[in-house]
Amino acid sequence: MDTIEQSNIDLLSVRFLSDWSLAIQVSVWVVGALLVPVAIYAIWRWISGGSSWKEFEIDQAEIGTGTGKLRLKPNMTDRQVAYAIWVELSTRKIGLPIDFEHDVIAEIYNSWHDFFGVTRELVKSIPVNKVRHKSTQKIIKLSIEVLNEGLRPHLTTWQARFRRWYENELEKKDGDLVIDPQEIQQKFPKYDELKADMEQVNRRLISYRENMRRLVMTE
Repeated sequence: MDTIEQSNIDLLSVRFLSDWSLAIQVSVWVVGALLVPVAIYAIWRWISGGSSWKEFEIDQAEIGTGTGKLRLKPNMTDRQVAYAIWVELSTRKIGLPIDFEHDVIAEIYNSWHDFFGVTRELVKSIPVNKVRHKSTQKIIKLSIEVLNEGLRPHLTTWQARFRRWYENELEKKDGDLVIDPQEIQQKFPKYDELKADMEQVNRRLISYRENMRRLVMTE
């Protein structure tokens, strides 16, 4: 019985001192028992990337990568990827509304081409241990689909045809005659078709940019 009482005193001791002040002594074992669960939870949150965020939904039809809804619970890695994509889309022609009166189509194609490289490098930079998370896999898959299903079909159909025609038109012009590139591009034989398809791609990319912004900003 004496041993049990001594053990209790070792774990937690509460007593009044001679000046009537209260003294509480807590064993290091008690402190450790309280801290271990907290530490384990913190480590779990760090490893999982904070996977307890609310579910996030993306309408794939709006960005041209399908007809369903993409649902995920974004972790910190997902938000970092989304932030990088959002910045790229917000600072390049690719993610901004096209003004066909002032924008040069050849420069827009250059921006689209650059975005392929940026996205590939971004996906490659994601740590392997983070790719195991389902939400991160969905973000990666979506990023690749935006390239392959959103951008590539238009580029395959129009880019080479337009560039070849555009370069030939530039060579035809007299060196002393200054003609706006915007005026030249409007003479492309299938300009209206190219413009309509490019506008559709542009709307999807803007929607993609907005979804990445929401993913970053949503609590």
